[in-house]
Amino acid sequence: MARFVLWGTYCDKPLEQRVPYREEHLAGLQRQKDAGILITLGPTEDSSHVFGIYEAESRQQVEELVHGDTYWRHGIWTAVQVYPWIQAF
Repeated sequence: MARFVLWGTYCDKPLEQRVPYREEHLAGLQRQKDAGILITLGPTEDSSHVFGIYEAESRQQVEELVHGDTYWRHGIWTAVQVYPWIQAF
């Protein structure tokens, strides 16, 4: 297993736009967390960016999870990048 960081951006007015999709989004994240893939994920304080840490088999696995998320499918997340990460501490 390798670690990956996710960095992305939100649409305009994400707190309003996400309302119809939030329950599905959180349930999906909980399944990923329960499976040991998602370490943490959340918005910046101003809700302009999303940051996450994953432990997965590959970058492709993380990208597939992200692109399957309702926030991606409905344009709440507007751009997402996944990078391999080496945890130093």
